[in-house]
Amino acid sequence: MKVEYIKDEKNEAEIEIDNLTIAELLRAYLAKDENVSFVAWKKEHPSKNPVLKIKTKGKTVRKAVSDAISEIEKEADKLVAEFKTSKIK
Repeated sequence: MKVEYIKDEKNEAEIEIDNLTIAELLRAYLAKDENVSFVAWKKEHPSKNPVLKIKTKGKTVRKAVSDAISEIEKEADKLVAEFKTSKIK
């Protein structure tokens, strides 16, 4: 997966992500963070990668993204653990 910071400031960033599903997942988790004042992605053209725009207050964008990724990893690990313990009938 390719991730590129197009704009990288303390409280504002634009990140190009080559996977729309990952961009939407990250957007959803960032939206839950009270320190994120704005998060959305746009896709200028079907042949272009989505760009995630993030604005924060109280923490840096990189910290907010790191926290969101940690939460996604925890949820994914929980889902895998539940799946492994479930029995298919």
